[in-house]
Amino acid sequence: MRKYGQLTQFDRDRIQAMLAAGHRQKDIALVLERDKGTISREIKKHRKKDGTYDAKYAQHLAYCDRKYAKYQGKKIVQNDALRAYIIAGLTQCWNPDEISGRMRCENQPFYASKTAIYDWLRSAWGQAYCPLLPSRQYRAKKQKDAKTAGREMIPNRIGIEALPADFGFKYGDFETDTVVSGKKTGGKTALTVLQVVRAHYTRLEQIPNLKPRVNENAVGKMVGDFTASRCILRDNGLEGKCHQQTPTPSIFCDPYSSWQKPHVENANKLLRRFFPKGCDLGKYSQSYVHAVESIINNKPRKCLGYKKPIEIVLENGLLRNPPKGSRLAVTFNRPLVALRG
Repeated sequence: MRKYGQLTQFDRDRIQAMLAAGHRQKDIALVLERDKGTISREIKKHRKKDGTYDAKYAQHLAYCDRKYAKYQGKKIVQNDALRAYIIAGLTQCWNPDEISGRMRCENQPFYASKTAIYDWLRSAWGQAYCPLLPSRQYRAKKQKDAKTAGREMIPNRIGIEALPADFGFKYGDFETDTVVSGKKTGGKTALTVLQVVRAHYTRLEQIPNLKPRVNENAVGKMVGDFTASRCILRDNGLEGKCHQQTPTPSIFCDPYSSWQKPHVENANKLLRRFFPKGCDLGKYSQSYVHAVESIINNKPRKCLGYKKPIEIVLENGLLRNPPKGSRLAVTFNRPLVALRG
């Protein structure tokens, strides 16, 4: 029968001896009546830098882990104002890094690093707030390269290679992409996404289908909301076939090179929290789409010195008609859920 509990010094001595004798981890687990995963994690976590396993060294590392684990999150637990600020940030879909950076930006009388916030969330005190994180997984997933359709059916296409070497992105530059409904749903509804490159300000427009003219109407409408427009960076999808319909010049990425428009790709990643991959976008109301847009544009961003995208566009007078009232700030709770179609 397997044992469940902390490994002791005696257990670690036996692990060291059996490893030195050439036994496999599976055999060690059988002798100690432990799960083989326990033995594997113990050796991997507490081995020396040279890769060898020493029982006394491993016991010391385990002691330090347990000694300091009880202090994780204690600073936040003992400070009511700090804890309330963090919870309020999580409710607005801010991640721990954005919450921490915003404290500095606002010169708050309290402070907690993103590591301290994560430690609190992973402790017994903060477990109830973990569902408010962008992902419930504590370890980052390996990102896959998103491939775009590399079709050469776009008239008068100008590739990104045509840009001069000293071309610098300005507030009048945009990136655009689309988010589509899952194939299994049979839905044709999509989202046209427009990103102001330097401000990281996101605009969303729900469209009934991906027909080029329909998508271009949405792009032109959103670009027209800004006081400056120099160029639009796109991928090679057929939804951009009518790019000349919009007066702003379009530049196209190389085929299968979505990394060349990283800002809108990051925006798409943020959107997946509210529109799960494979969902039918037709089941969401336009009010819900606007609420999501507001939440994203009110998130403090590290790349902006923890300012919000809405603050950047307003400071630089980029919007012809600045949003009012509820469009400026929407919390991620009952109001947002109520807006779903």
